[in-house]
Amino acid sequence: MPDVDGFDEFYRGSRQRLLGFVCALTGNLAEAQDAVQEAYVRAWQRWSTVSGYDDPEAWVRVVASRIAVSRWRSLRSRARAYLRHGATESVPGPGTDTLDVVAALRQLPEEQRIALALYYLLGMPVAEVARETEAPVGTVKARLSRGRAALAGLLAVSDLEEV
Repeated sequence: MPDVDGFDEFYRGSRQRLLGFVCALTGNLAEAQDAVQEAYVRAWQRWSTVSGYDDPEAWVRVVASRIAVSRWRSLRSRARAYLRHGATESVPGPGTDTLDVVAALRQLPEEQRIALALYYLLGMPVAEVARETEAPVGTVKARLSRGRAALAGLLAVSDLEEV
């Protein structure tokens, strides 16, 4: 069992120093908070090892610094790609048909929405939908059938495909 009290004490005693350090490193409080939070998560996951180090705070500081640098590199790469390839064309917003379908889907029970999304949007076969949802194939077929019927009523559509 992890040493919860020891980690909590370590966190409370070091969080402000580490946040200040990474904030100075990044120049951005939000970025610093994200990097420090991720570093503490990693420290917690390895607390049985990290707590045995001479200076656990140094370990978290190095991890947070590396996370921040990795994000810088990612942003720099994205900026270079943007300059190289130009801005992406703007994508038009969803049409009224799409909004109607989404509104109708929200009115269905969750199991039917999931089955319809996996089957129609992701193109999964019924057997795979059954595995994904941990439901029998017959149950998935029933959910698809009931979901289509409910959508047809909500959208006033009569010719939806049968399974």
